[in-house]
Amino acid sequence: MGRILLSEGDITALAVDAIVNAANTELVLGSGVAGAIRARGGPSIQAECTAHGPVGLGEAALTGAGELPAKHVIHAAAMVPGGDVSEASLRAATRASLALAREHGMRSIALPAIGTGVGGFPMQRCAEVMLEEVRAHLAGATTLESVHFVLYGEPSYRVFEMVNDAERVRATLARFAR
Repeated sequence: MGRILLSEGDITALAVDAIVNAANTELVLGSGVAGAIRARGGPSIQAECTAHGPVGLGEAALTGAGELPAKHVIHAAAMVPGGDVSEASLRAATRASLALAREHGMRSIALPAIGTGVGGFPMQRCAEVMLEEVRAHLAGATTLESVHFVLYGEPSYRVFEMVNDAERVRATLARFAR
């Protein structure tokens, strides 16, 4: 089973197989994580997004990473432009991103807290949903060896840490109950 890693920092600085972008369905790199990817990765990423065209809500698209240290960017479309992120769209976009990584034989990816900025999704529920989806994915057939959650700011990191620790404690207690 692959490892889940948590850190606070800049997702665009990671040298992984892919970083995940908190995208909109039009694949327009706006603000937040997408803006950081555009600024650091250069114009080729937006050009690939434009050539790819829109994706459905909850789907994901793969592009190159331009000047980023990662090899690829997976664009997880959890919202329409100007819209909010729902739990269903977050789950679907997370699953689609993980599936795309598996389809392309990736061993490492990095994810942000999708939808918690412009998308307005609550941080704690985001951590619960995304960690649940990642655990389910890693428990099945996958090529992923590590999934990094890279959180922007200590408060975001602490929420993900708390949710992750709570699940580890629950799993340990369940093993002792057998």
